[in-house]
Amino acid sequence: MMFSDLSLKLYCAVKQGVIKNRNEFWRNCNSEKKILSLDLDTDTYINELKASGISLVCAFDSEFPEISPEIKTTEKPFLFTYQGDLSLLSDISRNVAVIGTLTPTEQITEREKKFVRKLTEKGLNIISGLAKGCDTIAHETCLSCGGKTIAFLPSTLSSIYPKSNVKLAKEIVERGGLIITEYITEPHNRYESIKRFIDRDRLQAMFSSAVILTASNITGKGDSGSRYAMDKAFKYNRKRRVMYNEKTDSNNPLFEMNKEYINKGAEILTAASVNNLCTTSSI
Repeated sequence: MMFSDLSLKLYCAVKQGVIKNRNEFWRNCNSEKKILSLDLDTDTYINELKASGISLVCAFDSEFPEISPEIKTTEKPFLFTYQGDLSLLSDISRNVAVIGTLTPTEQITEREKKFVRKLTEKGLNIISGLAKGCDTIAHETCLSCGGKTIAFLPSTLSSIYPKSNVKLAKEIVERGGLIITEYITEPHNRYESIKRFIDRDRLQAMFSSAVILTASNITGKGDSGSRYAMDKAFKYNRKRRVMYNEKTDSNNPLFEMNKEYINKGAEILTAASVNNLCTTSSI
């Protein structure tokens, strides 16, 4: 468990509703002096953090992951709670995000496992969102190869979502990986809950050198969360790759989003492009 006085103050301020969101922080509280001047009793939260084994890091801490200057201030996180190895976010060239449908077929699962194994064996860290389906496959395959994996959560660390992956989250930390989230309070309504999933997707792109779309329906026909990460990857100038084989996937609705992003300039994932990610990411 680690935290600075500044990150503890910020944690307390968010818990008590003094700071309600990112925009409010960057607009009104974006200096160390302002945070330290807040009259907040932090003792209760120290005990809370100790009991849960949760660490904190804020935008004023030297350990806070570096964020590209081209990313808009309103999109930058300012406080994380986490468990595990935060240093895995210190070099995004070592990180590749893997995203996709909640309901992959057996064939999609095997194809995903194959390229995740290759990336992991080459020493890359796998980022995903701990969701069911392709996210779970990415995390578990990475772990099975002895690699390090990072899960960005749409929930608090005390209420991990989905519940079915609580054990997986624990294993990620135990194996030297990282589980991390912007959220320390529960959502107030359904709208806020949904928005957290969308916001979580930007972080997968923000801290990766590339985003790989395994498979996904187009919006309105099933899973659409992958779209946010792929769009942010383009916006943040990250590589975009999609798993696709014209012979087997052209009429499969689970590859409709993949075809869409190929038309938008994303490259098809091949054995050569996997090797290219492994090579260029090590620079």
